[in-house]
Amino acid sequence: MNAMSAKRERTIQLVALGWLLMLGALTLVGPYGLLAWGEQGALLEQRQERIAVLRGEMAVLDNRVDLLNPDNIDPDLASELVRENLNVVHPDEYVIDLDSQP
Repeated sequence: MNAMSAKRERTIQLVALGWLLMLGALTLVGPYGLLAWGEQGALLEQRQERIAVLRGEMAVLDNRVDLLNPDNIDPDLASELVRENLNVVHPDEYVIDLDSQP
C-alpha cells in the first residue's frame, strides 16, 4: 500500500503543479493578465474620449431643453421648430428646397 499512496501523492502533486502553471500562464497572457494592461489602457482612453464627446452632446441637448421650457420658451427656437415641422412660412418669404436637387 505504501507504493500506492506514493503514486497517488505524486499524481496529486502533478495535478497541483499543472494547476499552478496554468494560473501563472493566465496571469501573464490571460484577458486580464500583465500583457493585456496596455490594451486595457488604450481602451480606457478611447472610452474616456467618447464620454467627453457624449457629455458635450448632452450639454447641447440640456440647453435645447432649457430653451423649450413651457414657462419661458425661446421665440426664435419655437419659430424654427414650427417652420421645420409644419412647413409654415410667411407670405413674403421664399422657400428653396435643396433636398430635391439632382
